[in-house]
Amino acid sequence: MSHRSPWKPDRPLFIGLAGGSGSGKTTIAEAVVERLEGRVALLPHDAYYRHVPELTFEERTKVNYDHPASLESELLVKHLESLRSGIAIEHPVYDFAAHLRSDETVRIEPGRVVVVEGILVLAEPELRSELDLKIFVDTDPDVRLARRIDRDISERGRTVESVIDQFFATVRPMHIEFVQPSMRYADLIIPEGYNPAAVATVVELIRSRLA
Repeated sequence: MSHRSPWKPDRPLFIGLAGGSGSGKTTIAEAVVERLEGRVALLPHDAYYRHVPELTFEERTKVNYDHPASLESELLVKHLESLRSGIAIEHPVYDFAAHLRSDETVRIEPGRVVVVEGILVLAEPELRSELDLKIFVDTDPDVRLARRIDRDISERGRTVESVIDQFFATVRPMHIEFVQPSMRYADLIIPEGYNPAAVATVVELIRSRLA
């Protein structure tokens, strides 16, 4: 594990935003980016799902995407190190319908603040050690399931049955094993997902650090 000195104003501020699937963390992250008007880059952890074209589509649907091993976190760590060194990166784009990375990438320029968002951001020691401010969004399971059903049907081409089956087969067990325990590493815990006060708090924390 890498060990860094405390954050200083002459380098980027890396913020980790974690929480269960459907907790509202993505909405919070996007609202923070909007409020800070381009001073913040958003880096989604789930863009780094491993590319496994050697598996059939049927095999890919059975991968446990809520387990840390499904994510290429080592690549994300390298990308954060590059951004800290002032080097732009090209982060992958994941096709959730095909369960593969697409041919596209998204360019992220080095900036003052980078928000890394995902369910397992605080669960990975190497990734966690790169973060200067760690935030966890703690939302009730029934709310998270309802949001996940709505999202996966509208955005990822899933059925209600498949979403519910996946929730109880892997999402809930992995949340209990990996996601919820990672809350202990958070500097700030936001209850019940998105709310204007939570966004305002995060924005002010960032501004105070940058000031």
